[in-house]
Amino acid sequence: MPHDVVPLVLLCLPFAGGVLAWRLRRRQAVTWLAIGVAALALALALAVRPWLAGGAVLRTVVPWLPSLGLDLVLRVDGLAWLFLLLICGIGLLVAVYARYYMPAEDPLGRFYGLLLAFMGAMVGVVTAGNVVQLAFFWELTSLLSFLLIGYWNQGASAREGARTALIVTAGGGLCLFAGVLLLGHIAGSYDLDVILAAGAAIRASALYTPMLVLVALGALTKSAQFPFHFWLPQAMSAPTPVSAFLHSATMVKAGVFLLLRLWPVLAGTEAWFWIIGGAGLASLLLGAAAAVFQQDLKAVLAYSTISHLGLITMLLGLGSALGAVAAIFHIVNHATFKASLFMAAGAVDHETGTRDLRRLGGLRRVMPITATLALVASAAMAGVPLLNGFLSKEMFFAVTLSTHRGVAMDVLVAGLAVLASMFSVIYSLRFAVGVFLGRPRGALPRTPHEPPRWMRLPIGLLVLACVLVGVLPARVIGPTRTSPRARCWARRCRRSTWRCGMASPHRC
Repeated sequence: MPHDVVPLVLLCLPFAGGVLAWRLRRRQAVTWLAIGVAALALALALAVRPWLAGGAVLRTVVPWLPSLGLDLVLRVDGLAWLFLLLICGIGLLVAVYARYYMPAEDPLGRFYGLLLAFMGAMVGVVTAGNVVQLAFFWELTSLLSFLLIGYWNQGASAREGARTALIVTAGGGLCLFAGVLLLGHIAGSYDLDVILAAGAAIRASALYTPMLVLVALGALTKSAQFPFHFWLPQAMSAPTPVSAFLHSATMVKAGVFLLLRLWPVLAGTEAWFWIIGGAGLASLLLGAAAAVFQQDLKAVLAYSTISHLGLITMLLGLGSALGAVAAIFHIVNHATFKASLFMAAGAVDHETGTRDLRRLGGLRRVMPITATLALVASAAMAGVPLLNGFLSKEMFFAVTLSTHRGVAMDVLVAGLAVLASMFSVIYSLRFAVGVFLGRPRGALPRTPHEPPRWMRLPIGLLVLACVLVGVLPARVIGPTRTSPRARCWARRCRRSTWRCGMASPHRC
């Protein structure tokens, strides 16, 4: 297959699979279809790496509205490729996990159809080669997430959570559409390559600030950032496979993907620092503090997700190159340990019949394998050494210490970063200790035991990734590095994990 056709096939494959899955009735057949589509999409994404290794960009152009100067442009560079791996890789694991999590009476064809269609919409977002096209797929993800969050529509909480998510994210999407229209007007084109080459003109424009506000509203609503963070905890009524896919690895990452995509042309101004950095810092602290006091397992993970996305947003808001590298690295790390934790929480709920921390405890005795995997993933979320979360946290501290915006601001940012890190340890301990350690707190709705091994396999693979990246960062992530700054960072990781995390960006 010609390499320039691969992006188009990647876009169409999940939608075609979703339509076919919707029509299938046999549970086994629809499961294998979903797994096959996700596996083929992942293989195609991996296949284009040789063309991207030298810094090339794959472009596929399909005539769309030539009279308006609009074509369907699919563009795959290193950033889009990384997100394609997350979307397809975790999508594959979720497809396997969902087969054993979803009740036997549920119509799996509808579930997998929506899940694959959402995968296709996310592929459209990350491979969009013009900003109007990006806005279209952006709104499509909001619509499909509404259907997935409200999948169990017999419950009032699911319907309410789905409505809230749709209102907030679709409203932000309309703001984004207005913002990209302004962005295209300033740059003179809606083509992404033209926009990325017009950074100086965009930042100097009188329309820069209103355009930035509109784009930020789109990104912050999608990533559940302050003050729009409230919709994500309400969305936890969705089936756990939906939470593991949408709310840890894909949909909520779309907002930070947008900030990363436009970082070269929008970052570096005072407005960017205060709007993006301020929202990220507020989300980092509020999410972490709220997670400490939750009693529902998925609520703890939801608020911690808000906090970690705030960390990523804050790193981007600081405007440094090392901050952007650290943000990309933490996006991948967060997707691995948070998806595994959502799946572990689903396994606990599936086997015990409850997610209430006040009723759980001592499950390591009856679920030893799940307990071990969840404890390692929780340690990664807390930033324990030799796990991927530790490297992210140290890079976060390095970026905050290298930011110089006055003594008072420097001390404040560094102090709040340490405070948020302390909260992350506390809510990680609550998840691990409150569920798996200690003594049982009483009778549970169901007699717990280990979930099926194929339900544990996706959790184990994600936890293995957390360990491998933490222990062998240069070997695991080194082959994907492209920038000189990232190469320098990976070399330091090979010599010393601690020095890598605390290295000054100016030494690179």
